[in-house]
Amino acid sequence: MRVLITGGHLSPALSVIDELRKGKNEVLYVGRKRALEGDRANSLEYRTITEMGIGFFPIITGRLQRKFTRHTLPSMLKFPVGFSQSFYVLNKFKPDIVLGFGSYVSLPVIIAAYALRIPVVIHEQTFEVGMANKIASKFASRVCISWDSSQRFFPKSKVVLTGNPLRKEILKVSKEEKNKGDLPLLYITGGSLGSHFINSLVRDSLPDLLKTFRIFHQCGDAKEYKDFDTLEKLQDERYEVKKFLTPLESAHLLRDCDMIVSRAGINTVSEIMFLGKPSVLIPIPFSQNNEQLKNAMFVKEHKLGEILEQKNANPASFSDIIEKVFKNINSYKKPVNYFEEGSAQRIVAVLKNVHKKKKIKK
Repeated sequence: MRVLITGGHLSPALSVIDELRKGKNEVLYVGRKRALEGDRANSLEYRTITEMGIGFFPIITGRLQRKFTRHTLPSMLKFPVGFSQSFYVLNKFKPDIVLGFGSYVSLPVIIAAYALRIPVVIHEQTFEVGMANKIASKFASRVCISWDSSQRFFPKSKVVLTGNPLRKEILKVSKEEKNKGDLPLLYITGGSLGSHFINSLVRDSLPDLLKTFRIFHQCGDAKEYKDFDTLEKLQDERYEVKKFLTPLESAHLLRDCDMIVSRAGINTVSEIMFLGKPSVLIPIPFSQNNEQLKNAMFVKEHKLGEILEQKNANPASFSDIIEKVFKNINSYKKPVNYFEEGSAQRIVAVLKNVHKKKKIKK
């Protein structure tokens, strides 16, 4: 099969790509080259996919805006560009099937594929449904979901429960012994893009945190804030900061850390729970339908972490909640058995089934 993959949720996409490459399948990834709108930093998907030797077609399209900003009008003007690029790449690559992993970047590709009669499959990672996938589901032949709770948002005839694919690196390190250091390791990440809010908290809390921990901090590379430039000056033998991590580097850190501080995206939450890592989660307050807060509550309900809402976060509350979790760390350590290996294989099986039906119809 020739499979065009698009969307903004990279972790499950990488798992499916690995599975597709085991067979005689050709893959092209269509995604954003820049990490943030109006910023020059390259995206994680662009860097990761190109390093894997997979074709990457960068698309420029409008973002689904939830509030008016200085980027709103320029973003709206990009929608026609996105559709034009989508028709171009689809006609050039001629995929047998398109697989979408959510986010605004997938929509023009999926709609163009539908117009060209190329079958579409999408995958929903969250407990509910993202805005992009809610629209995309109208054009999809099948909707793969990670959680039972998502079923009610899609037509029953299209839904297949596949689970949320975990990265091969996470599956691998789950079977390995962690590397131990002299001090407990605190891993802090704002996700692939980094988080200026978390970066600022870390900067102002470092003297307190370094009394107890070694810290590894993945801060992103937003040019607007220049956080890395500021934080790099604070590095010493106990504090290491890096803009981005490869999938393998982040997996090793998740394996070795004693605690993690993070946003609460569903893929990060899935990996935390699978590995049983005590966590302090700071959900993005403006995520769709308060999605990240719901993800964080799921972790807390399973006694794997605590929530610090951004509106309540300051250096004192940040240090206090980390200390609270660390003092009771043994009560938080327990992997949650929600995740079965084989999710990527099930998604690929759906792709093959849809492709087969398309060939029969021809």
